[in-house]
Order: sequence, then C-alpha cells, then structure tokens
Amino acid sequence: MAKTEYTKERLLALMDILRRETDEEHHLTAQDILALLEQRGIPAERKSLYRDLDLLEQNGWDLLRDREGYYLASDTFALAELKLLADTISCSRFITEKKSLSLIRKLEGLCSVYDGQLLERQVFVRGRVKSMNESTYYAVDYIHNAINQDRQIRFRYFNWNVNKEEELRREGNWYQVSPWHLR
Repeated sequence: MAKTEYTKERLLALMDILRRETDEEHHLTAQDILALLEQRGIPAERKSLYRDLDLLEQNGWDLLRDREGYYLASDTFALAELKLLADTISCSRFITEKKSLSLIRKLEGLCSVYDGQLLERQVFVRGRVKSMNESTYYAVDYIHNAINQDRQIRFRYFNWNVNKEEELRREGNWYQVSPWHLR
C-alpha cells in the first residue's frame, strides 16, 4: 500500500493520540508519537509527522512543544469544567447509578486518559438517593424539549398504596400542562 494511502488515517490517529495521551503534564516526543502510530499499524516518518503537526496547528489545534515533547494545551473543556459536570451527574437524584457511570465515562472521552482518571471521584450527598428508574432520565429530556418547543405534555400521577401498588391520582385522568420550567 502506498504511503499516501495512510495520510488520512495517520492524521486521525495523530489527533486521537494527542487528545487522549497528552496534556500539560504529559508530553510525547516525536519518537513516542511515531511508536504509537506504529502500534496502530500506521507507518509514518518523522518528516510526515512534522507536516501533520503543522497542519493541525494551522487548523486551530493548540499544540505546544517544549523540551519534553509535544502536548495539546487545551481541548474542548477545561478539567475543572469536566469535574464539575461529573460531580453534578454523580449528585443528580433523577439519574440512575448505571446512567451516571455511563455519562461520566463519556465525559472521560473529552480529555486525556490521565485527566479522565480524575473524573472518577465519588461525590456523596448525605441523604440523597439515586433513582432506580432509567426512564426518568428520558422523561426529563422529553420535558425540556416540550419547554423549548412551547408544547404541552400529558402525564398521570400515582401514589404507592400500603400494598406497594401504584394507585393513580384523579381516578386515572390525565394531566395536560404547558411546562415552562423544570426544577
């Protein structure tokens, strides 16, 4: 296969390597980057690597180089912002434990693997119980969409009786409202 056939693949892999493997405290030398590309089955030479790095810089990537090597100085979110989001997800009452872990894993994908480990903090709020109902997460999204689109929603309330059975309020009649705020 000709070397030029790897160009797009190499550039995408380089972007992923820089995003996932570097930050202000973790730098990679050109030799390190070439080795990581090789591990992915993508041949590269030092000359083509320098061209690719220049191309990324010309297209807005905040790449820095010092004695230790190259690193991506900033990405979409600052680490403090991702930590705040992870903590908010962990504390959220309506998000199940499973969904919380899934969302935090997705946030980890927005930073280096080193910073991603720092998102796995355990935030506990005294007396806070996490939802067991996965559908609550989607109901909140549905309500937000209704608010944004200025649409009405329909739902029924229920209580639990002494036998731990659902008992619909208002004889099972539907509530129909125009939501304007979610709290």
